Amino acid sequence: QVQLVESGGGLVQTGDSLRLACTASEHITNVIGMGWYRQAPGKQRELVASLNVRGVPNYGDSVKGRFTISGDAVQNTVYLQMNDLKPEDTAIYFCNIGRRSRPEPRFDYWGQGTQVTVSS
Repeated sequence: QVQLVESGGGLVQTGDSLRLACTASEHITNVIGMGWYRQAPGKQRELVASLNVRGVPNYGDSVKGRFTISGDAVQNTVYLQMNDLKPEDTAIYFCNIGRRSRPEPRFDYWGQGTQVTVSS
């Protein structure tokens, strides 16, 4: 079974930076999108950043200008550079890789999550 492995989370202070990394335990083919999502206690999971196979990024409003997503769809690597972290960024961050599938149009792989905690 394919697993996404995340790393780079931790406990930091306001204004610090972290770099999250995600890799697949087995090669995933036909990747159509990659991204990072996060979920804080009592809140819905939300998009942090995504990247399509053409290299076009999309960011959640709250992280624009602070976070940068990068990666390689063929290599199954996804990174999230997180700068100027704020307490509101505290959440579990999940890596996502979407694969074109049949008969379903898409199948999403998810990491188990890495905790990011930003103290004030």
